[in-house]
Amino acid sequence: MTEAFHATTVIDQPADAVWTALTDWSRAADWMPGVEAVQAGGATAVGTELTVRARGKDRTSTITALDPGRSLTLTSVQGGVTADYAYTVEPSAGDTSESTTVMLAADVRTRGWWTMFGPLLRAAIRRADGGQLDAFRHAVTGAPGGTRGGTP
Repeated sequence: MTEAFHATTVIDQPADAVWTALTDWSRAADWMPGVEAVQAGGATAVGTELTVRARGKDRTSTITALDPGRSLTLTSVQGGVTADYAYTVEPSAGDTSESTTVMLAADVRTRGWWTMFGPLLRAAIRRADGGQLDAFRHAVTGAPGGTRGGTP
């Protein structure tokens, strides 16, 4: 099992507004725990690299999958650890108030000697980033739930 966590939240905003907020990389530090800044190396597209500054160090995440307005996956590779953060945005089913369901699945694969630490890494990522969507909802709506603490 490589899934670190799966989270879902509902945001009382239309899906297009939520997507715009999700892909506004200049504001990502407002909701990504432990992140100080995110800078995109281009438009939001497959292959675009994001420089993520967290805990005083720059790391790179790459957009590896994209369905504009609906889903994107950010992939980070550090040594023998590969983390995929897959975000999905969709209008809430049967909801007439223009609310949006946002899902995040974090998958962490390890190789080499990192494999023995896989369960610990996934648990640490779950603790650090499991509340990321609550923080995102707070950043978008001002509703309570924002936290700070890991990397994408």
